[in-house]
Amino acid sequence: MTQLNPIKQQYTSSLQEHILVVKNKCLFPQGTWQGLKAVDFAQYIHIINTNKEFLPRDAMETNPAYKQIIPYLVFQHQDTFFLMQRQSKASETRLQNKFTLGIGGHIREKDLQTGASIFDWAKREFHEEINYAGSLHIKPLGILNDDSNEVGKVHIGFVLLLQGDSDNISIKSELKNGQLISLNACKTYEPSMETWSQIVFKFLEENR
Repeated sequence: MTQLNPIKQQYTSSLQEHILVVKNKCLFPQGTWQGLKAVDFAQYIHIINTNKEFLPRDAMETNPAYKQIIPYLVFQHQDTFFLMQRQSKASETRLQNKFTLGIGGHIREKDLQTGASIFDWAKREFHEEINYAGSLHIKPLGILNDDSNEVGKVHIGFVLLLQGDSDNISIKSELKNGQLISLNACKTYEPSMETWSQIVFKFLEENR
């Protein structure tokens, strides 16, 4: 008889949101790093596909043995990047009014049904959050790990650069505002950016 994961047994309500997670020891067999690191994305996609679990989000928020897989989407048009500001009433209180270069989200089991990939999810999530008319090319930047705080200890970011051929872009209602600006102009907003965006900004500066 198949044994249920004890975490699943603890949270049996059908209303529980189950999200994609992978054990830390599978993601970092040779030890963790701090910050955004360029990696072999194909290798990490294979690790996820081989070791993925869909477990209750509530349980995962306090379980550092697992990392919640978060694609983090950064939009670029020519030499500008789409900088957004979160609402003052954002559901995540720690991010209220913060500026962000990235759009992120959890992946649920149904998001990867019918053969969909993380890249398919990324495009769909982008269009759900942003009004954009144009084509998109996805370029993996790296994997972001930030164990400096309790939130970072249970999340890992797959940072994807969405390169667009149009500047016809605007926010939807979940965000307060958004603008295409140069990296130099982003510097002014860096102190008010969420932590992941600060890390991404520094990476972009160092690698432009």
